[in-house]
Amino acid sequence: MTSSVSTPKASRLPKWAGSFGVQIIAGLLLGLILGLIAKSLGGDPKTDPNALTTVLTTIGSSYVSLLKAAVIPLVFTAVVSSIANLRQVTNAARLAWNTLLWFAITSLIAVTIGIVLGLVFQPGTGTGQGAPPEYKGHTGDWWAFLIGLVPSNFMGIGASTDTTAAGQTTVGISFNVLQVLVIAIAVGIAALKVGKPAEPFLALNASALAVIQKVLWWIIRLAPIGTVGLIGKAVSTYGWSTIGSLGKFTVAIYLGLALVLFVVYPILVRSHGLSIKQYFSGVWPAVQLGFVSRSSVGTLPLTQRVTERNLGVPRGYASFAVPLGATTKMDGCAAVYPAVSAIFVAQFFGIHLDFSQYLLIALVSVLGSAATAGTTGAVVMLTLTLSTLGLPLAGVGLLLSIDPILDMGRTAVNVAGQALVPTLVAKRQGILDEALYNAPRTGTPFADDADAALGADGTVASGRDGSGKDREMVTA
Repeated sequence: MTSSVSTPKASRLPKWAGSFGVQIIAGLLLGLILGLIAKSLGGDPKTDPNALTTVLTTIGSSYVSLLKAAVIPLVFTAVVSSIANLRQVTNAARLAWNTLLWFAITSLIAVTIGIVLGLVFQPGTGTGQGAPPEYKGHTGDWWAFLIGLVPSNFMGIGASTDTTAAGQTTVGISFNVLQVLVIAIAVGIAALKVGKPAEPFLALNASALAVIQKVLWWIIRLAPIGTVGLIGKAVSTYGWSTIGSLGKFTVAIYLGLALVLFVVYPILVRSHGLSIKQYFSGVWPAVQLGFVSRSSVGTLPLTQRVTERNLGVPRGYASFAVPLGATTKMDGCAAVYPAVSAIFVAQFFGIHLDFSQYLLIALVSVLGSAATAGTTGAVVMLTLTLSTLGLPLAGVGLLLSIDPILDMGRTAVNVAGQALVPTLVAKRQGILDEALYNAPRTGTPFADDADAALGADGTVASGRDGSGKDREMVTA
């Protein structure tokens, strides 16, 4: 006779404790507490920081360095892959130019909203902070921006030397994101022109992009730890004035995102003779996932699926436009956010911007949006905008401390825009399946592939693919 001894199961954390959002909030609270403690310990955070401030600074700066390390390979491979997708589209030139045009139009509208909100809310005023020591005392100009577009070498690499007080010379390596963007566009177009001999290169590039995205996702999973360091360092350095300013900044960002999503997009939909209700009900599953995942690239499969199945965009065109949008069409990360952020940083450090600088913000947002690659779009655009305007890059670490809170809303708007533009272009080019667009929703994200494509009247809905040929379409 044998007896079995039951061992108690190991206690497990509640399910909610494993949520990434909960971890981010916990990181924010812990960082806030540690920052206040570091502030109370005394010491000058800039010249003679205490031990806790040094630890928080190291954690925050290390996380930002990890993100920056992935930006350049991500931008290059993502842009090349997006251009390579043109191989799959008939009438590619016309559709591509129309897509890029509407990307630019909607980005310009969004960045204008961001600039207006930054000037109205004045989120960075009243802090009493002066410019950091490394600030050169000047802002960017148009000529410097245009010269900066010309690559100085293949990967846009720059080097600078700095001599310390002890007489030691250090060499710093930097990358110009806009130059990398120009190089990536040239390489992508060249690969298309070369044709079949370029297929191995494009396959390698696609594999590299997948690997880089996986590494980047690992880095993103470290965000709760990075948040502790970033918010803790900001509070210990700037005190309560930082917390109040960041609160106003957050409100301005979310108001801008709401205006784009619930005012601008419906106006564009309606002006093209389409139903606003059908657009939102069709795109909403992807918007929800984007809000939770905080990744346009991670949401890409669902975004493309609802664009085809719910909004009636032909698959041949959607397979080009939606992936391109996932890396270049970001009204949240690349328009509203950098506009308000640049104005916030200038106001925070007491730096005056004139009208030409505001125009430069708009130009950088429209042209530089192609450098926003899926998961770090806000980081890239924030760095790019501040660098172009010559504003202190200390603002990057300051704003990244609350980035997870902002990123949810930004990504939701990004995803909605990435489905909107292909829908508008397809409508304008006469290839949108309006029967599918107007089909009643069943409450599911989209219908199964095996289901019959029945419209409201029970007949099969048909549409045209990128080549203009008839095809059956599946309703949602």
